Amino acid sequence: MSMVSENPSSTLTLSARLGEVFGGLGEAYRAWRIYRRTMAELRGLSARDLADLGLHRSGIRAAALQAAYGKVH
Repeated sequence: MSMVSENPSSTLTLSARLGEVFGGLGEAYRAWRIYRRTMAELRGLSARDLADLGLHRSGIRAAALQAAYGKVH
């Protein structure tokens, strides 16, 4: 008795697989840059400016994660 196993990723060409990998890396890099820039900008604000935005200094990381990734940790 023989068994056939089909792997859907094996039907993609090497260039298609590399395109998916590098496309995902590029998107991750862009999100990371947004996160870092948001962190830097919010850290540079005074407590009063943060309060005007409805933020406390302890909420900067959550706001940056939301801006970059659309989620809060």
